[in-house]
Amino acid sequence: MALIRARIARAGGWIPFSQFMALALYAPGLGYYAAGAHKLGRGGDFVTAPELSPVFGACLATQCAEVLSACPAGEILEVGAGSGVLARDVLQALARQGQLPTRYRILETSPDLRERQQALLDPVARELGVPIEWLDQIPEQSFSGVILANEVLDALPVDRFRHGPSGLEAMGVSSEDVGLAWCAKPADQALHTAVTALELDLDLEVTCEYCPSMSAWLSAIAAPLSFGALLLIDYGGARREVYHPSRVDGTLSCFHRHLQHNDPFTRVGLQDMTAWVDFTRVAEAAIEAGLGVVGFTTQAHFLLANDFEGHVAALHEGARPDDVVDHVRAARRLVLPTEMGERFKCLGLTRGDWSSLRGFKLRDFTHTL
Repeated sequence: MALIRARIARAGGWIPFSQFMALALYAPGLGYYAAGAHKLGRGGDFVTAPELSPVFGACLATQCAEVLSACPAGEILEVGAGSGVLARDVLQALARQGQLPTRYRILETSPDLRERQQALLDPVARELGVPIEWLDQIPEQSFSGVILANEVLDALPVDRFRHGPSGLEAMGVSSEDVGLAWCAKPADQALHTAVTALELDLDLEVTCEYCPSMSAWLSAIAAPLSFGALLLIDYGGARREVYHPSRVDGTLSCFHRHLQHNDPFTRVGLQDMTAWVDFTRVAEAAIEAGLGVVGFTTQAHFLLANDFEGHVAALHEGARPDDVVDHVRAARRLVLPTEMGERFKCLGLTRGDWSSLRGFKLRDFTHTL
C-alpha cells in the first residue's frame, strides 16, 4: 500500500487501474504473484483445472501430441506454470503416448512458484529423460512445437472505463486518508481509440475492462514460434458476451481463500485479481502477429475432443472403488456447464500450414468471435 500510494502521489494523485493492478499483482517482493503467499490448491485462494484432475493435463497432452508429431525436434513452452502440476501431467501423458518433446521450458515470473515447480518437476525430468528449463524472459531463438498458457490472460492488467455524463471516462485509482478509491477522469486519446475499435453499444452506466497490453504480449510470446501451435485456455468469451450490457460492473473479480468478491482495494498484495478475456481481441491480436486462428471452443468441447472419456477410464485402472468415484467427480467439474465446462474457453492459434487441430473438431465457435 505504501508503494502504491507513493506512486499515486508522484503521478499527481491518480493512476490508471492497469498500473495499480500491475503493482498489486507483480511488484517485486510485494505483489500477489511475487511475495511468496500460497496461492493455488485447496489451501490457497483458488483451484485451477490441473489441480482438479490429471485428466485435464492428459487431454492437453493429446492435443500437444498431434502438434509435436508434425514438428521435428518439437518443444513445449508453458507460460505461467502455476504449481507445476500441468507440466507434470502433460509430460507423463506424452510419455505414455510416445510423443515426448525434446525440451519443456517454463516462463515463470513468480520466484516462489518457480521454486515449487522445480521441487515437483525435477524428479519427473530425471524419470522421463526430458530437460525441463525455467526462463526469466521470452526465448530469443526460434523453435517449433507448442506454447501453452492456462489461466494466464485473465491476470494481465486491465484498464477500466465507462461512458459517463460527460463522455468516455477512465476509472483509475486515487489515494484517500485510509486507503484507495475509484476515481474517474476524462479518457485520453489512447483509451478513446481503443474503445472505439471495440465497436460497443453500451448504456451510460456500464463499467467495462480493456487489456491495453494484449497485442504486445501476444506478439512477444508468439515471436519465437517458427512452426506449431499456441493454446490459450481461460475464462471469458467472444466480445459480445464479455461486454454484454447486463454486466453493469464489468467482469473484474478478486479471489482470497476461495472467496470471490469485487473490491480490489482490500488485501492489496494478498489477493488475486482477474478479468474476463475478450477472445475476439485475442484473435485480432493473433492475426496482427501473423498467426492463424485455427479454432475457438469451450473447455468442455476441447477436452471431449481430446479423448476425455478415455483418459477418465484410464484413471480407473488399479484404483480403489472409492477413489474412482472421487476421480470421476473431479473430472466432471472440468466439463460440466455449471462448473468449468462453459465458462472456460480455448483458443487455438497456429504458425505454419495448419488446416485444423483435433481439439476444435467437435464444436468450433470461431464464427462467434
